[in-house]
Amino acid sequence: MRIALSRWGMGTALVALTLLSTGCATGPNAHPNDPLEPMNRKVARFNDTADDNVLRPVATGYRDYTPKPVQTGVSNFFRNLSDVWSTANNGLQLKGRETAESLMRVVVNTIFGIYGIFDVATPIGLERHPEDFGQTLGYWGVPSGPYVVLPLLGPSTVRDTSVLPLEFSTDFVSKHDVVAERNVAWLVRTVDKRASLLQTSDLLTDAAIDKYSFTRDAYLQYRRNQVYDGNPPDEDNLVDPSAEPLAPPSARSTK
Repeated sequence: MRIALSRWGMGTALVALTLLSTGCATGPNAHPNDPLEPMNRKVARFNDTADDNVLRPVATGYRDYTPKPVQTGVSNFFRNLSDVWSTANNGLQLKGRETAESLMRVVVNTIFGIYGIFDVATPIGLERHPEDFGQTLGYWGVPSGPYVVLPLLGPSTVRDTSVLPLEFSTDFVSKHDVVAERNVAWLVRTVDKRASLLQTSDLLTDAAIDKYSFTRDAYLQYRRNQVYDGNPPDEDNLVDPSAEPLAPPSARSTK
């Protein structure tokens, strides 16, 4: 039986689940950025089980047996699609040079790189400037909110989760009309992304650490770095941007 579930609907459900979950009980020693830790750990264990039994084996086979040029072409193609929305988000963040370069990357790679299969833009000096709607909200000072782990989608925050319906509704793969082609594209993109993370996840699994805590802290720091374009201010001297009023990072205090 074919079950039809739109990604918009799934995103909305995840947002609703996250907001409802904020009322869950938390332990007395809860991490300040992770008040939902008991629930998050359960979801993380579910995700790990699904990954260990399905996604990781498929991604490993893809990495080991798919020709490297094919893997590179697949990654380039989906990066080119994401560059379209990076262009829009750079514009929303009033980043003129980054917006222009992102737009030129899309044009050059789409025309001369055969829909982005070949990355022609990077060798000629057009750098990638990845941005998403969650980063745009963070740029304008929207609080990140608590850390949450979403079923199958993994680490997030309330801020990043809130834009999932928008991201799903504007996703080029999800909007493709031919169902069979759309499903194949979604599967290939998911496997390609997971394959790119195999080495990192293997090191994390082998390390003698609390995988959940490490993943949480790494994700929160990674998103903070993205909001500040890789140059976050000193946390010892500054108020966390998620607690500041609505203002872009360039307008915040740098004392």
